[in-house]
Amino acid sequence: MEFDNFLRIEFFSRPENVGLARVTLAAFAAQLDYTITEIDDLKGAVSEAVSNAIIHGYGNDPDHVVKIVAYLREGELEIVVEDRGYGIPNIDEALRPGVSTVPERLGLGFSFIKSFVDRLEIISDPGKGTRVIMFKRPGSQSSDARTN
Repeated sequence: MEFDNFLRIEFFSRPENVGLARVTLAAFAAQLDYTITEIDDLKGAVSEAVSNAIIHGYGNDPDHVVKIVAYLREGELEIVVEDRGYGIPNIDEALRPGVSTVPERLGLGFSFIKSFVDRLEIISDPGKGTRVIMFKRPGSQSSDARTN
């Protein structure tokens, strides 16, 4: 087996499901030896990724599906948040702080996610959707000295 445990959930792209995703991933992550601060960071990263899927991936249309798959392997958590929405035409541009497809938004979602996890990967195909893949190992970075 290539992983020790996994979680898979799907839910409609509705804002009220952001909290569901946060709590579910926090409970799953608690199987590893994370600090409370690290659990809070993971909750923040998941909130941002799910919110991005809802707001940018689906344009706030509540009747699409957001999928989360999480894996525990060799003491590390991998979280994948996936949508089948608009996709990101330029990932490098989207990663720049202040860039957003919605003028009222600050464009800091990916910056926040990067500060909460050890590694962030984004795979996107315009018109087909986006996968945000986050990796976090317990004790890998202190909450007051992030370098990502």
